[in-house]
Amino acid sequence: MQNRLGRTVLSRALVVLTAAGILMAGLLTGIADAHGSTTDPPSRNYGCWARWGSDFQNPTMATRDPMCWQAWQADSNAMWNWNGLYRENVKGNHQGSIPNGQLCSAGRTQDGRYNSMDTVGAWQMASKSNRFTLTITDQARHGADYIYVYVTRQGFNPATQPLGWGNLERVAQTGKIAPNGTYQVQVNAPGRTGRHVVYTIWQASHLDQSYYFCSDVNFTG
Repeated sequence: MQNRLGRTVLSRALVVLTAAGILMAGLLTGIADAHGSTTDPPSRNYGCWARWGSDFQNPTMATRDPMCWQAWQADSNAMWNWNGLYRENVKGNHQGSIPNGQLCSAGRTQDGRYNSMDTVGAWQMASKSNRFTLTITDQARHGADYIYVYVTRQGFNPATQPLGWGNLERVAQTGKIAPNGTYQVQVNAPGRTGRHVVYTIWQASHLDQSYYFCSDVNFTG
């Protein structure tokens, strides 16, 4: 009887440990596949991970942060892999590779993992003045051939309209940047107030690997 009880306890313990291991593997996926993202202002999936990564099953997210809620429900790996939103072999043809309405998912890259980033709605915003510093965190230190920063035109409402190339104006760009942990770009987006999207293209140097980030901002002037 004692042996049977011991085997039952051991079996239950193994089930718990296995479940914990699976959850931990999911939590560490972003670290294992480390690349990068805009972290200030945060890209949509990085922002959802930063706000909810330690509390992603909290049902209050549905009312407090509904755009992140729909993203977590659609594919939680979009947040665990917040640093993997890229396409390969674009060869600089960004507009030809990514259709209108799919800019935030990089053209539904990675088998559609990031499709929820294209969902139209009132994503949480970071408040910024019209002159601000954009930061990319590069965990793998890929370097950059260039970084392009676009901002939506005044009058476009990303809370009700899908994002297209025609809605964007390029306001900043860099040349080649040596590998480092972070890259910063000085951005000036005059004449804009209220809700906007900052769209960043980071062309990594180690391969023909292009990263695409949508960051939601509230311009305060």
